[in-house]
Amino acid sequence: MSMPLVVPERSAAHRGLQAAGIVALGALAVWASTSNQFVLGQLTVALLYATAIAGLNLATGYTGQLSIGHSAFFGLGAYTTGILVASHNWNPLVTLIPAALICFATGLLVGLPSLRIRGINLALVTLALAVAFPELVDRFPSFTGGQIGLDISVFQLLPPHWTGISVADRFQYYYWLSAGLLAIVLVLCATLTRSRAGLAMRAVRDRETAAAAMGVNLAWTKMATFGLSGAITGVAGGIFAIYLGSLSADSSFTLTLSITLITGLVIGGVATTLGPVIGGLAVYFVPYWTENLRQGEASELIFGVVLIALMFVMPEGLMGLAIRLSRRVLRIEPQPPARPDGRTGPPPPNGTDHPAARDSGPAAAPDHRQERNTA
Repeated sequence: MSMPLVVPERSAAHRGLQAAGIVALGALAVWASTSNQFVLGQLTVALLYATAIAGLNLATGYTGQLSIGHSAFFGLGAYTTGILVASHNWNPLVTLIPAALICFATGLLVGLPSLRIRGINLALVTLALAVAFPELVDRFPSFTGGQIGLDISVFQLLPPHWTGISVADRFQYYYWLSAGLLAIVLVLCATLTRSRAGLAMRAVRDRETAAAAMGVNLAWTKMATFGLSGAITGVAGGIFAIYLGSLSADSSFTLTLSITLITGLVIGGVATTLGPVIGGLAVYFVPYWTENLRQGEASELIFGVVLIALMFVMPEGLMGLAIRLSRRVLRIEPQPPARPDGRTGPPPPNGTDHPAARDSGPAAAPDHRQERNTA
């Protein structure tokens, strides 16, 4: 058998490979759910980081809008959920809706500067947002708890009765809640990036002038993508508040979190579907493992060396490396676009293969010789 094995896109074999991959990921998630409470807590935070990175990937990876302020969206979603639950006794799951809407609106506002600036200048604008968020939280202690923090009663965060999960197994609930959100976000991002809107996002990222010449609405594409990116990150922050039960902007939603999310995006693979998952697990567990190897500043040094080594060996990220290696064994061949006559493949020159063209060709011309013989 020759390598690589070529599989046509959207064929039965391709669908089978996709189904096998989904089943494998589902089995892995079920196996991870059997871990103890400590590991489940770690996985919950890592999956929420992965969801936030997936939101960042839409703005930075697919649209080219470098953002260093997504920690503010994460914190805004968390505080929206925390305030509504602690002060107004809302159902924790229902609070995810206003958290998404508020972060979407904030993302639209933050995306306004992207209409005029991009690159490092836009990054500085979002950097100001990340730096200002903890200060804004501290200035409104009556709502946010200020520097003291916001505490949510554990009885308000218990699993709903319809889940059948007991209080002792609430970490299972938090894990499956974060895993379910991540799965929905990945499907949403994969569908979006493969649509016409996804093509517009890539066009804006690669060549703005050419995209505008082809009819892409630059303003709408940039702002809508930034808003959706903020909404996804905000919902992840809302579930983070449900899991944590205690919020402090000075310790959880600082600039360090923004750098963590960007690092996870680069490690996992920019503009890839599963890259955020790998990046979220990496930025959470790699520092934990290096800290176990050596306490103190030495652990940070080890983590830095690991990051440099990864970027040197795999500049395209872990997912990019996996895709590049897998193409030596298996290659998915894109299907050509459908033609107006329902066939596949490129259209023939001058449209001679069209049914109307065939009917109007030389074979359909009247036989003038027969007319002369009759005369």
